[in-house]
Amino acid sequence: MIEPDLSGQIALVTGSAKGIGRELLLKLADCGADVAVQYRSSDDAAAEVARKAGERGARTTVVQADVTEPDQVATMFETVEAELGTVDILVNNVGAFAPRHWETIDFETWNTVLETNLNGTYLCSKAALPAMREQGYGRIVNIGYASSEKGLVNTQNFPYFAAKSGVLMFTRMLAADTQHDGITVNAVSPYVVENSDEFPAQAPRGRWASTDDLAQALLFFLDPDSGYISGQNVEVDGGWLPETV
Repeated sequence: MIEPDLSGQIALVTGSAKGIGRELLLKLADCGADVAVQYRSSDDAAAEVARKAGERGARTTVVQADVTEPDQVATMFETVEAELGTVDILVNNVGAFAPRHWETIDFETWNTVLETNLNGTYLCSKAALPAMREQGYGRIVNIGYASSEKGLVNTQNFPYFAAKSGVLMFTRMLAADTQHDGITVNAVSPYVVENSDEFPAQAPRGRWASTDDLAQALLFFLDPDSGYISGQNVEVDGGWLPETV
């Protein structure tokens, strides 16, 4: 496992009370980062992951916010800065999922998927950038989806595919816009992770991605020595293509 020294850095991982976000946040704590746990409604789970991160030696804070609401995002960053310091690392992980045929999805569900995945990434990145630019350093990693790079389609998840394709384009545009600021912006894009709720019939390489697999790519991008690598996307999918699984 890659283990960069993140001592003294402040990391905010959205959607880190449960699932992928929880495990990635704990990996950052293992590498020495102080961590902010963001959640929307999972109070007890957020408190528990903060406790676990504290056991690893991290300073922690827990922030409740809806990442699709600009005012709440602004308050979240103000709280993290007041309690821990300037956010050096932002992992945009939040994103709703609607795995059913697009014609059965109502507008509210469609909009929720787009807003949490794409608008949340935009709002949190925008809030993080001023302080990162001022200090001349920052790492932003967006969690994407493996189909975005391959240009694949799926009638069962229209809004998610559309949103994650937008996240990938946003990643590359923001990387270009921050190339002179000491900030890198990259994406990590899994196919199916072992703690997912939905599993296709077959897995690439005979297994689903582990959270350690995702962490390998994430920590590579977060390494202070990876400062020349920006606008990139690593697909953590075992070489997945529909005709091969």
